[in-house]
Amino acid sequence: MNTKLSTLVLSLLASFALGHGGVEIGPNGGRILEFSKNESMHGEIIEKDGKFYVAVLDKDMKPVQVVQQSLIATSGDRDKPVKLEVTKDEKGFTLPLVKAGEWLILQFKLTPDSKPITARLEYDTAKCGECKKPEWLCACAAKKETK
Repeated sequence: MNTKLSTLVLSLLASFALGHGGVEIGPNGGRILEFSKNESMHGEIIEKDGKFYVAVLDKDMKPVQVVQQSLIATSGDRDKPVKLEVTKDEKGFTLPLVKAGEWLILQFKLTPDSKPITARLEYDTAKCGECKKPEWLCACAAKKETK
């Protein structure tokens, strides 16, 4: 019994680790990252002109004006993370692209006094065999799950 249960748990974990399911695409075609504990605030990250742009969206995926919000971005090796320069305007945040295959770690704060919410994105630029989009923007598995 324990062997069957262990096998089931390991296979479920492997499917989550290896698949790109659960990817949500936003209204501008970017990847949605969760910026709240209750799904009331999201970040939509797109790549344009050699940079990442992060728009802040509400629970209805409508743009939120960026005033008090802040974003800290890091990437690189886990032993030596590199803090990325983030610029802010009323529409969102801009930061440099990370290297293909690296993780982008974002710490979003709604207000200066609020606790940061951490979101992670693996910048996997390999093309999906099905939709031909970069893996970090591929929602093929998520579409199959909803059918």
